[in-house]
Amino acid sequence: MNGPEIHLSFAPELHVFLASVHTTTVPAPVVTDGSSTLGHVVESLGVPLTEVGRLVVDGAEVAVSHVPGAGENIEVHAVERPQRIAGAPLRFLLDVHLGTLARRLRLLGVDAAYTNEDPGDAALAALSAKERRVLLSRDRGLLRRREIWAGAFVYSDRPDDQLRDVLGRFAPTLAPWTRCTACNGRLADADKNSVREHLEHGTQRTYDVFAQCTACGRVYWRGAHHARLEAIVEKALRDSTA
Repeated sequence: MNGPEIHLSFAPELHVFLASVHTTTVPAPVVTDGSSTLGHVVESLGVPLTEVGRLVVDGAEVAVSHVPGAGENIEVHAVERPQRIAGAPLRFLLDVHLGTLARRLRLLGVDAAYTNEDPGDAALAALSAKERRVLLSRDRGLLRRREIWAGAFVYSDRPDDQLRDVLGRFAPTLAPWTRCTACNGRLADADKNSVREHLEHGTQRTYDVFAQCTACGRVYWRGAHHARLEAIVEKALRDSTA
């Protein structure tokens, strides 16, 4: 590009997306084309706009549609936490690589749509817009699609950290043990006799308290893995009130 030179500084939280020249405390020069918006400039440097909060030009806050002029000093802030998503109940859509995170969100009663068959970026973006869901992904290219309703980059590849990140960022209302971890449907208490055909004989003898998904029919009880799941739930509840 051969146009106005501006100077950009980025919040430390955004350094993970940037080349080293932009990860110092000194604003780095960037030459623009003179017509691109500030949002386009920021994205061209690697930062998804889903992760950007306030944009401040020479002390005044501006919109992503601002066209930078020569000599401007620009501060790019990270999105504020907890982030408030207005206009719809807080619901999520996760890409194909975030299956464990999806199941853990559902375990906590958070509405989290997910399929283990990749529908493609266009379909995910369209579903985010249609159902007004926050799209969670580690794919920066996916998060740059203009048609998504709202989105967020998942910073870690470790499920424990992913869950902590999403809960800390959005502070969703938690209602553990109310959703099916397999399909996201609602759970309802179930009488043992009504679900007997779904149970092995050992389970029938050992357990008396059951729940069943109202969408897919899957049956739940406090089996061998319950202690591990309980630990995940208890930690999430502690963190949400810290």
